[in-house]
Amino acid sequence: MWLKQYKKIISNMLLIIMPLTLQACTTLNPATGQQDFTPFMSPSKELQIGQQQHPLILQENGGDYKNPKVANYVNDLGQRLVANSELKDYPFTFTVLDTPLVNAFALPGGYVYVTRGILAMVNSESALASVIGHEIGHVTARHAAKRYNNQMFAGLGAAILGAVSGDSGVANSLNQGAQVYLLSYSRNQEYQSDELGVRYSSRAGFDPYAAAEMLKSLDADHKLQLILANRAGEPEQSDFFSTHPNTQDRVSRAYTEAVNTQIPENSRDRHQDQYFNVIDGMLWGDDPKQGVINGRNFIHPTMKLKFTAPENYVLQNTADAVMARGTGDAEGGVVIFSGGSMKDKTISQYGNEVWSAYKIENPMEGVQTMNVNGMDAMTGYTNMTLNEQNYVVRIVAIHYAGDSAYHFVMLTPQSKYQALSDSLQRMTYSFNKITQAEADGIKGKKIKIVTVQRGDTIDSIARNMDFDDYKVERFVALNGLDQGQALKAGQKLKLIVRDN
Repeated sequence: MWLKQYKKIISNMLLIIMPLTLQACTTLNPATGQQDFTPFMSPSKELQIGQQQHPLILQENGGDYKNPKVANYVNDLGQRLVANSELKDYPFTFTVLDTPLVNAFALPGGYVYVTRGILAMVNSESALASVIGHEIGHVTARHAAKRYNNQMFAGLGAAILGAVSGDSGVANSLNQGAQVYLLSYSRNQEYQSDELGVRYSSRAGFDPYAAAEMLKSLDADHKLQLILANRAGEPEQSDFFSTHPNTQDRVSRAYTEAVNTQIPENSRDRHQDQYFNVIDGMLWGDDPKQGVINGRNFIHPTMKLKFTAPENYVLQNTADAVMARGTGDAEGGVVIFSGGSMKDKTISQYGNEVWSAYKIENPMEGVQTMNVNGMDAMTGYTNMTLNEQNYVVRIVAIHYAGDSAYHFVMLTPQSKYQALSDSLQRMTYSFNKITQAEADGIKGKKIKIVTVQRGDTIDSIARNMDFDDYKVERFVALNGLDQGQALKAGQKLKLIVRDN
């Protein structure tokens, strides 16, 4: 009975809202050929959101990559695609983010981002056009506005239902159902952006078939990262609950869209040489100025420090902290490493401030001072429940020198704490200062373009990859190759080498 009452209220509400908003907010979208109904976000608001969020995106992703050759190339290619879109006069902004993460995304208002990481995975100009064209498609189709609009209606409906029934659980349940619908709708948006990306790249003279190849390369890199993170064989995330569709399905769809352009396959040059000339020598992986990860070791030449994560923990460097995530026998464990100022504070006071900053509500237990490689330190812990699982949360704060302090915050499943506590303690005592000579010896990695010589094989070239493990697997994924594929003399390929 309550459901019928709810539907009637919602229907009455929409009868009031719709006449007031439909005429003003419904327009024909030239990119999709569909009516856009977005009463909660106008085009001017989209631009405002993009302008507001752009500095935050830069801050959270290492800033923009300070390489004019790469930045100008990406902008020129992006503007070429825009000129072949339905928003040719719209002020798009293209930014290369200085992060090794493999990603590309767009904000409302024409702000499009690609990372150094995804540029390293791209193998031709046409492949890059497919990536950027996809993101332009999100903007021209106004996907952000539509998702925001749907979320507003779903949230409003859930709130009304909760008020009518007096049952917040019912409202939360309905809102969860709405979120499932929105995720499904987002997958349709991804398909639509793939279609628009093929449209824009083919209009601009690029090979539309490169889109499917690019998606295959990204899928291969994803599988490699699972192996490197000791997660190989894990079941892939359910397609139904994922915001991105199954990659294999997207590959098939992208190929079909390319065929639909009626451009014969292999009839257009993908301009690999032009692209490789741009990225030859480009920084790969972590920027040494922001700290370098080598296996389980983290070393920062500017801050002059280092530490080693426990076995079965995988490190990731971000703008604000270094994260370590447990895998295998350490699954569920998380370590956060960061630092701050302890001016006019003791190390215990600093540790208590960090505890509060992480919003750990339980009081710290077992507080004690200690010494880590000649540096004053403190530690404390608590037991708490997160997402219906019991954890031990421990902090170790270390006075590095002067006003500088650093800390580890460790979240460990209570069921695994005894088995992992020794390795976490070893990580704490691995924290140490490094000398200037050690700092000067830290070099980053870069992309090097090489030409295949007669007799070269994947194995023979992959030996030059600057890694201690999985050299062949990394080389194959980086170049979009198949295992055991025969190479051709004169073929151009990418290597990752030491930046001397």
